[in-house]
Amino acid sequence: MSDPRITSSIFTRGAVDLSALRTPAPSPTPAQAGPPAGAPGGAVGGGVTVIDVTEATFQSEVLERSLNTPVVVDFWAEWCEPCKQLSPVLERLAVEGGGAWVLAKIDVDANPRIAQMFRVQGIPMVYAVVGGQPIDAFSGVVPEAQLRQWIQAVLKAGGVSVAEPTDPRLDEADDALMSGDLDAAERAYRKILADSPADAAAEAGLAQVGLARRVAGADPQAALAAAEADPDDVDAQLLAADIEVLSGMAEQAYRRLVGVVRRTAGDDREKVRQHLVGLFTIAGPEDPAVASARRALASALF
Repeated sequence: MSDPRITSSIFTRGAVDLSALRTPAPSPTPAQAGPPAGAPGGAVGGGVTVIDVTEATFQSEVLERSLNTPVVVDFWAEWCEPCKQLSPVLERLAVEGGGAWVLAKIDVDANPRIAQMFRVQGIPMVYAVVGGQPIDAFSGVVPEAQLRQWIQAVLKAGGVSVAEPTDPRLDEADDALMSGDLDAAERAYRKILADSPADAAAEAGLAQVGLARRVAGADPQAALAAAEADPDDVDAQLLAADIEVLSGMAEQAYRRLVGVVRRTAGDDREKVRQHLVGLFTIAGPEDPAVASARRALASALF
């Protein structure tokens, strides 16, 4: 899993030397060919959207394919819990994209050489490959609204025409959030919500602003250690949960706060409940981890 750390931007850029993987690869065996059409790794709606990639197929399925179609590479492993949060969202968005981009899934345990070439330090790690070269990357689990924005930027970089947001104010608010101008982002999101109180993207953005402010200046390691040392310190548990969400460990954060709800009562319990609901807003109601955590919260409350 990714190290818990606070960064000014969730997205990172860097040169990656893939020359060692550009040599002609042997033809894959039938067992490596991937699942049948309609399943992850196959063709959906007439176009390939999700594929399982090995070192043998990397050149053709990622490098050569990216010359015509942007490829998003998802580095994952069976044991990685955050990967189980992110991968299903990526797969759903790839299918939704209808072939405008392709999701290439790479098991780091089975393909360590590829992971090494991409300098993968922790998973989940996601790269965008366009024109045979990585152009951008991020690590950890990110909210779906932010993930959609990143994919749109990848498609534009790949020369793919994408629809503009229905509300340009949302694009402006997202840009302010990504640049770290939290005051401008908050004003923009609140303006949208004043006109459309049920706008889920604006609600998620405003919740992200609150999260960024709460963790500003925090030492992640010290905060997590403080929470471990004193499970009954409500404020310490809330900060630790915020750091876990920002570090791609949202499911762990949810479990932490549900546990605090079980151990508290009165104002403390309500404070933790509201904080947890705010974290749910960042991920959105369609996130399976949120659905599971909501059920756990209901059980803890009643």
